Amino acid sequence: MPATARADRRRLFAETMIVLALSLGRSAVYSVLSIIERLTRETRLSDQTSTMNSSVTPDRPWLDFAYQLAENLFPFAYPILCLYLVWRICPPKPSPWASLGIDGSRRGRDVAWGVGLAAAIGIPGLAFYLFARSIGINTNVVPANLTEVWWTIPMYCLAAFMNGVLEEVVMIGYLFARWKQCGWRIESIIVVSALVRGSYHLYQGFGGFIGNLVMGLAMGWFYKKTGRLWPLIIAHTLLDVAAFVGYSLLAGVVGWL
Repeated sequence: MPATARADRRRLFAETMIVLALSLGRSAVYSVLSIIERLTRETRLSDQTSTMNSSVTPDRPWLDFAYQLAENLFPFAYPILCLYLVWRICPPKPSPWASLGIDGSRRGRDVAWGVGLAAAIGIPGLAFYLFARSIGINTNVVPANLTEVWWTIPMYCLAAFMNGVLEEVVMIGYLFARWKQCGWRIESIIVVSALVRGSYHLYQGFGGFIGNLVMGLAMGWFYKKTGRLWPLIIAHTLLDVAAFVGYSLLAGVVGWL
């Protein structure tokens, strides 16, 4: 391999490390620290709670709305940065958007695949979460903890869409494109990406790690076969909408939640 090509690969790999350090890789580090902190408590892991989507100022709903809006809009900067980098620096051919599978050429099929993926992952995922709690390797996850006001459910939906775009664009679209350009084998890309995905869910417990690792492997395999990113974004969004909105509606009604 020419020296110029090797230097280009090193620069692209360094770019991915910077992006991860700013975004989900940083989350993975804090998540590892979180699980260490949880394991060193006197309370058992299964008796601890992980809370998501919490109100900041529950006594002042309009201020809380502003906080939640900022919290769910700023993370879009990371996938936008990734798309900008892919577009401006060594873009894959024939076009970056078609190569990543986020063009609008297959809208109907992308939606159908997304719904199917959500069902295929969501039902076993819920069963595994309950199993992980029952054997004591996971915390009790409370995915919806906002004050009940008019904007609560729309905010949960925005948070779900943000998670879908953030995780799938960064962990699948961007990293797969860049690491392939770095000369990695696709199998290695799938495994490493899935490990990072599982790691930034460790704050939930080992069940969260294993479940999201398997989800990452499934998402990566699907992307390898289809080259389409939209179905992954749609599936992830639907899964989080079901978790956030479903919990907010059923907590206190269904005992096993």
